[in-house]
Amino acid sequence: MPAITDKPVASKKRKSSKENGVPTSKRRAVAEIESAESMAKIQQLEDQISESRKHYNNIVTLISMLSDGESESNPNLAVAVSLCRVFSRLIAGGNLTEPERAAENEKIVVAWLRERCREYQRLLDSIMRKGDASSQITALTLAMRILNERATHIPGDDTQAWTSGIFRNIFEAIIEGRDGQALRSEFLEKFLKVYEDVKYYTFMQVAEYAATARSTEILEILVTILSTCDNVPGPDYKFLSFYSKASKENKKVVSINSHKKRAQDAWLAVLRNNLSQPLRKTLLRIMVHHIEPWFNRPELLMDFLTDSYNGGGATSLLALSGLFYLIQEKNLDYPQFYPKLYSLLDAELLHSKHRSRFFRLLNTFLTSTHLPATLVASFIKRLSRLSLNAPPAAIVAIVPFIYNLFKNHPTCTFMLHRAIRDKELQAEIEAEGMEDPFDPEEPDPDRTGALDSCLWEIETLQSHYHPNVASIARIISEQFTKHSYNLEDFLDYTYQGMVQAELGTGEKPLKKIPVVEYQIPKRIFTDRLLEEDGGVDTAQGSLLRTLWDFS
Repeated sequence: MPAITDKPVASKKRKSSKENGVPTSKRRAVAEIESAESMAKIQQLEDQISESRKHYNNIVTLISMLSDGESESNPNLAVAVSLCRVFSRLIAGGNLTEPERAAENEKIVVAWLRERCREYQRLLDSIMRKGDASSQITALTLAMRILNERATHIPGDDTQAWTSGIFRNIFEAIIEGRDGQALRSEFLEKFLKVYEDVKYYTFMQVAEYAATARSTEILEILVTILSTCDNVPGPDYKFLSFYSKASKENKKVVSINSHKKRAQDAWLAVLRNNLSQPLRKTLLRIMVHHIEPWFNRPELLMDFLTDSYNGGGATSLLALSGLFYLIQEKNLDYPQFYPKLYSLLDAELLHSKHRSRFFRLLNTFLTSTHLPATLVASFIKRLSRLSLNAPPAAIVAIVPFIYNLFKNHPTCTFMLHRAIRDKELQAEIEAEGMEDPFDPEEPDPDRTGALDSCLWEIETLQSHYHPNVASIARIISEQFTKHSYNLEDFLDYTYQGMVQAELGTGEKPLKKIPVVEYQIPKRIFTDRLLEEDGGVDTAQGSLLRTLWDFS
């Protein structure tokens, strides 16, 4: 406990309440007066610029106030807003447009104003890159307003301002801004999702920006921006919302094919960049719903998907959806598709978090009744063999899946039961066993010999320690009276779900009381029992000590 002192000790907060003997209230009043005077000065400079051209030098004064030493980290936003109003009036009034047959001094004034406007835009870009979140958002709003004024009122800038001018600098500042999460969110919510022309020219900027190698962090930002544009225009889509009025007259901006072409180029630039493995998996997850609908030529995705499919592991599993889309919808051929699919069936698959997604696709791939029986039998046998070391949540999906395959491919049902008519051979097999004709090391599913084998693995699962697994494994031994099982009922099983189903809320009564040890042993590793246990000698303790070394 701290000791009591005679003199009070002033805290840092108390010390800071006064500065040079001036009370806080008085200093606050002084600061408010200074702020009011500064605002009045800014307003006066702005008004003078509007009144007469002879006060154009006030623009330099305002820019110098914005470009002082703290303009990036702590900018004077009042000056930035005032300059935005100044340049908006000048642009709308045609003062930044060189008239026909203009005098030399008029050309000099127009060029000078344009240079000051570019200087102001550079300051806004710097604030977006290095300012705090509030300053970045304000600078973005002001820069977009200047962009709109230039695209609307300056001839020739309706497209150039978007493609190679101010919007390019805005886009790069949004991507590269320091701690720019709030800035990017503002751009996505207030501009990209709302306006069709902003979306169109953003696609163009992404395609150009991603044409060179970028870091993983930058690529993730680009993917986030492109993923936001998930509203793919259909044949009857009408473009109604535009940030710049001039965009309504641009035939490319209001063209569905042109929009999709720009989005296609943007996605291709990202896919061809230096992708990390986690980012590649992210792209494969959104491939079918967010990327492929934008492509007028989906076959351009073939290289990316086949490279991912050949990569193995979870990447191959995720690439299946996109690859199947191209095969099914665009009639693209993938040589050795089923052998590659067969190679994905390994022990890691049944422990993967993408297991359910894979089984949904595998069910689609093996549904066709035109597949050869040897191929289907190899998949059945491979899954049966993997189920011996699979978690219970995976086994309860494998067995109904195999059942459905038997119903779709009746020629494979010979694998269920093979009666041996030769009694001598049967006696020999019962005495010495036999070798399974299935070759698990054969990569070609047409040459594994699975059709000559049987499903002894599933019969083994009928004695599984988990009662749900043992019960569902018995459906293979019963009559096939059920047409098929709904695979979706079994794909989302987890350890947690199975435990909760067993524990429940006490509503499920026990059919049989479990047997427990009624007498707890007092010792395990002793050589001689104590007198309270009857003093009987036992060799159990010495035997256990010889089996393990406890030193």
